[in-house]
Amino acid sequence: MDVMIAGADRGGMSLDLTPLIVTAPGAGSPGTAATMATAPDARAEAATPPATRSHAATTTPAASSRRHGVGFWTVAATFLVAMAYSTVPSPLFPLYVAREGFSTFAVTVVFASFAVGVVISLVLAGHVSDWLGRKAILLPALGLEVASAVLFLSSTALPVLILARVINGLGVGMIAATATAYLHDLHTRHRPGASLRRFEVVSTAANIGGLGVGALLAGVLAQYAASPLSTPYVVLAVLLVVSIVAVALTPETVTRRQVSYRPQRISTGHGAGYLVAGAGAFSAFAVFGVFTSVSPGFVAGELHHPSRALAGLVVFIVFGGAALAQTLTSGMPVPVQRALGLGAQAIGVLLVVAGMDAAGFPLFLVGGAVAGAGAGVQFKAAIGAVTRTAAPAKRGEALAGLFFIAYLGLSVPSLSIGLATRFLPPTTVMTWFAGILLVLLAVLAAAHRRSDLPQLSRCAP
Repeated sequence: MDVMIAGADRGGMSLDLTPLIVTAPGAGSPGTAATMATAPDARAEAATPPATRSHAATTTPAASSRRHGVGFWTVAATFLVAMAYSTVPSPLFPLYVAREGFSTFAVTVVFASFAVGVVISLVLAGHVSDWLGRKAILLPALGLEVASAVLFLSSTALPVLILARVINGLGVGMIAATATAYLHDLHTRHRPGASLRRFEVVSTAANIGGLGVGALLAGVLAQYAASPLSTPYVVLAVLLVVSIVAVALTPETVTRRQVSYRPQRISTGHGAGYLVAGAGAFSAFAVFGVFTSVSPGFVAGELHHPSRALAGLVVFIVFGGAALAQTLTSGMPVPVQRALGLGAQAIGVLLVVAGMDAAGFPLFLVGGAVAGAGAGVQFKAAIGAVTRTAAPAKRGEALAGLFFIAYLGLSVPSLSIGLATRFLPPTTVMTWFAGILLVLLAVLAAAHRRSDLPQLSRCAP
């Protein structure tokens, strides 16, 4: 099945569909896009007018390298701030419920609207920095994040919150792909021929780590600073504005080219193995979605801990576990990653339900960390499987389809849980969620076992 969504020419469209909250396959690189993002650089040099090349030659290689080194850390910090902003509302949702009387379902609608914006942005604009330039996409995307913060500060009405989250998602979809590719460019310019390990670790920490840091920072500010529904957005908005200035001063790594823009195909018809990888991505994002949307309410209600700082800590632990697990498993074969991811997700979600049933916050927290680690590794393995098996000419379509499935996992289970809590106790709803997720994980384990046995035998010493 093919769905025409958006895109560009075949030469540059596929590899900038970088994971929003994951590292990509192989050696643990945070984005398939980034590994190939330097392709335009050679073309850029050839396309540069002689006068420009002569002027550039007056800059010594050492000075240029230093500029790219500073730029690397500037973009890394910007990436972290942008991703941190996207999880600011998570620990604040209970406050919106108390002030506006929102139901859990309304909260999940606000949360899911973010996923809508991300998907639209990823497929419409996430790839165009290959020919327009990294800064040409990154700067407007950061501007969208600031506009989103202004909306959050202007009103607590439900329509405004939904619009703010959609705009937030539009910005993040552009930033996730572009910043990862930009980091790769700057790393290779600063350290030509060096290992990509620094790039892999830093981009993972900025991407997934930023999601955790944002929730924790917002929770702490909401708990201990004045105006809990305003201060977190003000702080992050200021940091975003500073980031815009810093990125504007960072050297560009791509020379603008004239390319005819045309819709990019999103496809899911790549065989049974692809559907299995898609189901794995769905399950991983389901875990992330539940913890960023409804878990703060569960912590305040069922676990009797109304602290906003603790609500932020839960989200931080989930994404921190995911980032750490992805880094530690970066050199492992995909079949091993799948097994670890499935097992950790299953154990983690069982601990979460047990913690809710016993009103035990420590058990709930440990379960979140384990489930987050499993989800991170599982999605990393899904990206690796699709990138490895998809035909090069279809890789962009395949990855776009995988993201489409993943963001269904981010939104549909959360919306379903939010709706179900209107009729059933939250602990009962989470028990049903855990049961359905365990069935899905069991089916995935059986499918992976059939497909991975030959690979594991080849990996054996």
